[in-house]
Amino acid sequence: MFGLVAASGAWADPDGAGIYMDLCASCHGEARLGGIGPALIPEALGRLRGESLSGIIANGRVATQMPAFATTLSAEEVEAVAAYVSSPLAHIPDWGVAEIEASRVMTENYLPVQKPVFEADLMNITLVVETGDHHVSVLNGDTFEVLDRFATPFAVHGGPKFSPDGRYVFVMSRDGWVQKYDIWALKEVGRIRAGVNSRNIAMSEDGRWLAVANYLPHTLTILSTEDLHVASVREIVAQDGQSSRVSAVYQAPQRRSFILALKDAPEIWEIGTSDDAGPFADAKTGEEKGVFARRRIVVDEPLDDFFFTPDYGKLIGASRAGDRGVVVDLDAGKEIAELPLPGMPHLGSGISWQRAGHDVMATPHLKEGKLSVIDTKDWSIVKVIETLGPGFFLRSHENSKYVWADVFFGPNKDKMHVIDKETLEIVKTLDPAPGKTVAHIEFTKTGKYALVSIWEDDGAVIVYDAETLEEVKRLPMRKPSGKYNVWNKITFSDGTSH
Repeated sequence: MFGLVAASGAWADPDGAGIYMDLCASCHGEARLGGIGPALIPEALGRLRGESLSGIIANGRVATQMPAFATTLSAEEVEAVAAYVSSPLAHIPDWGVAEIEASRVMTENYLPVQKPVFEADLMNITLVVETGDHHVSVLNGDTFEVLDRFATPFAVHGGPKFSPDGRYVFVMSRDGWVQKYDIWALKEVGRIRAGVNSRNIAMSEDGRWLAVANYLPHTLTILSTEDLHVASVREIVAQDGQSSRVSAVYQAPQRRSFILALKDAPEIWEIGTSDDAGPFADAKTGEEKGVFARRRIVVDEPLDDFFFTPDYGKLIGASRAGDRGVVVDLDAGKEIAELPLPGMPHLGSGISWQRAGHDVMATPHLKEGKLSVIDTKDWSIVKVIETLGPGFFLRSHENSKYVWADVFFGPNKDKMHVIDKETLEIVKTLDPAPGKTVAHIEFTKTGKYALVSIWEDDGAVIVYDAETLEEVKRLPMRKPSGKYNVWNKITFSDGTSH
């Protein structure tokens, strides 16, 4: 976290800001916006997930450049620095086109290749994000050989996005860094900082544009996927003049657009990604048409954490109270239904599949040990499945008869439920790593294998036979979080969160 600079002496009355400038600014920037080290602002520090900030300052962080300051600073001085970096910034920082372009760094020794430098099914490559030491492992989905393991920006978040042909992948960090990697060449192409604090990225249907949802500043950054140059930076301002963060941005492939969830305003935005988008009438800015034209959909309250029907005609968003879902017809541009979903539904991990001739969706709940299964034709609750605790991720595959659901929160975090897609009954509860967090599921291209994470620093990816539910092998990993199969992602495979 903090730069390795020798202390000049002790402070009689600890001044967190002064200590920061003396010891930390060289790595994290004078404005706390990051440099060699990550940004130190409240929006970024939330990702520590239970780690003690004071403990990190005092004891350092394994496998990073963050040194220990326990012998340099007193306990009071450590607390003063922790309080300073936890305080809000005085103003929203400027991070526009000039600042973004100035951050762009293309890899000097990168050269595109004419064919892959390895032998494997290119559509069955799976990426594993290892948050323990900020790397991504590139797996052969048939042999589970690690083809490459490349360093990423600090704290990758929001899920990598693949180009439509599966050749390139883009990853984003909470500090707004976007990295482009060539899977064929097993080389980084370049990176650029698209925001100061960012939420996720989305790829346009044609693969030309990459959208970055930002908390700081309140913008949507759109990059060219070819060379990462800035195509657009759009300020997020509601019709009433309210500036807003972007909770997330999503690709809507059939609509040839991006869909934005606004955190602080009761609006949903649709941004066209084609030259013939629109025209969209706008009460504030007049008519907009063409690439990046914006359409507003006004709703009753801000909605987060979207789920989409497979045709991207309907959107389901979670209410701010976290006790219901709101269905929005994207064609009509209005709310059409409500769903009783208490316990804070995690719609971003929702999945859908065909059951008894009906399209159904399922979502976990972050505060209750339940999964809700919903008929997306009449929006009725088909069943509420009781689980051993609140979960975070669901996954399935069109060739699998099961839904896999973790129990991410609470004392049963080491369990994994396997649920029959037709009967909606739990058929098996796996316990592969007693006492450790077991989470996030991804399938290989054909659905033959299911990959599950032991979400610990000395963790692993467990490979299961998806039919027999028997363990096949374990691959040691450094806190593996998300796993992303090329084919499942670029084809929007049934049972995959998008």
